[in-house]
Amino acid sequence: MPLTLADLTRRTGLDVLDHLEREAAIPVTGRLQAQGDLIVIPCITFGWLDGRVDLWPNARWRSVPAAGIELLRSAAGGNPHTLVADPGTCEWTTEVADPTGLGLGVLTATGVAYLLHPEHGGAGIAPGTYLVRRQREGTDEARGRDGPLIAD
Repeated sequence: MPLTLADLTRRTGLDVLDHLEREAAIPVTGRLQAQGDLIVIPCITFGWLDGRVDLWPNARWRSVPAAGIELLRSAAGGNPHTLVADPGTCEWTTEVADPTGLGLGVLTATGVAYLLHPEHGGAGIAPGTYLVRRQREGTDEARGRDGPLIAD
């Protein structure tokens, strides 16, 4: 049975804004996905993104607790993006080499992990390994009519 936003907020103690439908099921995907300032990129092997992004040698991993790990807070000090998972099912490292400076870290999960944000709600991440990056807007010329570009 799919997890709802209400289930996730009860489990973590984190809250979301009133405009979000708490009884909505949280979608889970193993594909590229974005949540506000973050983008989650699935990784088949390390050395992805044209060989420019990789883990540090001997990267240290930490287990993601049920209460979650704050990955990013908006530039204005606003709402946090929090990674949450059942105990023992997800690990996180910030020891990633990304020459763009956009990489926040890598997560690896054997069960579904979730990103939770007060304004955006929840996003489910299927088991696997993912790079989590900040999104970057392109210049007006690069952006075109379709809006912001995702991280390169």
